[in-house]
Amino acid sequence: MNEWAAPPADARVLLLTATRRDAATTTELLRGAQIPTVTCERMDDVVAELGRGASALVVAEEMLTPSWQERLAAVLATQPPWSDLPVLVLTHAGANSPVARTAVATLGNVTLLERPLRVATLLSAVASATRARQRQYQIRGHLEERQRAEAALREADRRKDEFIATLGHELRNPLSPMTSGLRLLQMPQVQGERAARIVEMMERQLSHMVRLVDDLLEVSRITRGLVDVRRDALDLVPILRDAVESCRESIDRASHALVVALPETPLPVLGDAVRLTQVFTNLLANAVKYTNAGGHIWLGARASDGRIRVSVKDDGIGLAPAHEDAIFDMFVQVDRSARRSQGGLGIGLTLVRSLVALHGGRVEAHSDGLGTGSEFIVDLPLASAARVKPAEPHGARRLVGKRILVVDDNRDAADTLSGLLEVLGATVAVAYDGRTALDEAAAFTPDTVLLDLGMPGMDGYEVARALRTREPLRHTHLVALTGWGQERDHRRTQEAGFDDHMVKPPDIDRLTAMVSAR
Repeated sequence: MNEWAAPPADARVLLLTATRRDAATTTELLRGAQIPTVTCERMDDVVAELGRGASALVVAEEMLTPSWQERLAAVLATQPPWSDLPVLVLTHAGANSPVARTAVATLGNVTLLERPLRVATLLSAVASATRARQRQYQIRGHLEERQRAEAALREADRRKDEFIATLGHELRNPLSPMTSGLRLLQMPQVQGERAARIVEMMERQLSHMVRLVDDLLEVSRITRGLVDVRRDALDLVPILRDAVESCRESIDRASHALVVALPETPLPVLGDAVRLTQVFTNLLANAVKYTNAGGHIWLGARASDGRIRVSVKDDGIGLAPAHEDAIFDMFVQVDRSARRSQGGLGIGLTLVRSLVALHGGRVEAHSDGLGTGSEFIVDLPLASAARVKPAEPHGARRLVGKRILVVDDNRDAADTLSGLLEVLGATVAVAYDGRTALDEAAAFTPDTVLLDLGMPGMDGYEVARALRTREPLRHTHLVALTGWGQERDHRRTQEAGFDDHMVKPPDIDRLTAMVSAR
């Protein structure tokens, strides 16, 4: 076999003639027309080359002995559904030979070319065959793309089903102790310190549920590009320490040893303090979750070459090589058998990747394999130290002197929120429907109205629009307090005249800061 070049396998025309002279002449003609050609000396070569790929086969009928014609037919019969290889048979004059008739009957896509053959006829026939073959390749491409899409859909469907099962599991976990705790609190003999422990437990479980729901809403908005991050000049070191404190209780509960190595000098970064805290809290919580009790976690940060590199490392269960990239995809978790009792929905790392990207950075996962621990490295651009602002103190602000109207048709929600606001020092009035809210607002003249949206009769949008037309309530601080938190919901509340939009249950620190700032 004599190959002229190394063209793409799918583009080659295979040539098997009766004599070397015919092969040389035909090869020269085809190559002159820029048709890649592979000259085969035996039928064995043809069969071997077909396995590599070909756009057409040109074969002299003399080479189609009964045994080889049967072998070639068997090879062509194994073609995939999209493939129908053009076979051009060079016949003797008349094209009535038994060999030609058998070829037409057994080899599929056959074109008979009678000799002596004009050059133009040969080139036209081969060019037509290769163009038809190219269309087959296009069909192949479409089929492969469809198969990939179907495989992706099956994988997405599998992840969705697993996610729904996980979501049910994760929501039932905190609901179970909360239900038991509520029954215990209803018993007269449960008082004092024991009742306080039950309340603490219920608050912890409720916080877990709120975090699950918040993560679901957050990842949806971030991955659709509906979230902007602030670009404040910050020192990353206090943010990292805040993340540590957020996870301190779970770290201590698991008896982990935490080693923190942070520089004494600032690590200036342009970003959103809340979002960055969310990033590193998620990474630390992930390390806690996937490290066996009594394990070790390391948090370190340094600046180099205009970048900040933060490392969260553990000696936990580690990652299989295939998980290092996939772990950041939506709803991906390690195998169920390796999950920790704290659970999770498999969206924390998706949030991390998206939020880091919004800060102009990147995040990577590294592991030497299962059982060897993991390391997550966040790389962020370094900012100018001169621009760094001191971190603001955290904690709820007192609301002494503030007059707040709480409006919600859910009496339990309205009463408990009003009670909490009163403890924080506010003077509070409550209304359980829209029309009563208007009357109460006129009599009470609140500084802030916390207004539910989905009330029967007169909903929150109508109440807000009505308040904006009345003196002296026209400039009252209106906060939409609702379970609806999509971008379109924010736009709709702005259009109705609301100043702020908060999803239920409200973050009390944020709410008190919002109200006290007015």
